[in-house]
Amino acid sequence: MPKTSAIELVTVPCLHDNYAFLVHDAATGATALIDAPEAAPIQAALDARGWVLSDILITHHHDDHIAGVAALRETARVIGAAADAHRLPDLDVAVGDGDCITVCGQATDVIDVSGHTIGHIAFHMPDAALVFTADSLMALGCGRLFEGTPAQMWDSLQKLRDLPDETVMCSGHEYTAANAQFAATLDPDNLDLISRIKAITKARDAGQPTVPSRLSEEKRTNPFLRADDPALKAILCMSDASNVDVFSYIRASKDKF
Repeated sequence: MPKTSAIELVTVPCLHDNYAFLVHDAATGATALIDAPEAAPIQAALDARGWVLSDILITHHHDDHIAGVAALRETARVIGAAADAHRLPDLDVAVGDGDCITVCGQATDVIDVSGHTIGHIAFHMPDAALVFTADSLMALGCGRLFEGTPAQMWDSLQKLRDLPDETVMCSGHEYTAANAQFAATLDPDNLDLISRIKAITKARDAGQPTVPSRLSEEKRTNPFLRADDPALKAILCMSDASNVDVFSYIRASKDKF
């Protein structure tokens, strides 16, 4: 349960393999929820701490990220993408790429990360070194391209990769072990990846989550962030290919893995 000097972060397991996140500002008592896969475990986490929701931030329209909103929104304003509002629960605040809102006392930047879906957004709290990426950038992976193109997703991932190394990345699913198995087929001699796989195995064997993760670690080990890395391109025999084509190859290979 990481803490900064200002806020506390709680990871809440939901459904089979989803995560929701609570951000709490002790100074004001404000509490924000990022995505609501189901209400019961989130409400239990709130009740256990005596917290009351002030905000619900929605990253995208898929049911496993919004199903709990209706049951949890009584005390909270609901914030989501204006571009996706027609597929989201009713929004109190509609936002778009480049907007900055205040959540739990934190300046929070909105980043369009379309690819998995069109209108998917991420929320970045730079002062707290937190980014909530849901199904765009994931631990050792990225979301399937249900609606967007490889070029859109690669552009979105570069936006997230450009955030500071110390940023803690809060993604939406416990897919890390499977993503690690795939990453190892592409880059088996990557010592950082080998070390990370050992840590993932240890954590999962102990029933511990592998999310959140540190962006610096993703930059070294996540193949979806490395489509422009000459070393990985060489391994894939794609040195002369465009970065988008390399990303597309990696994504298509994962889809068949």
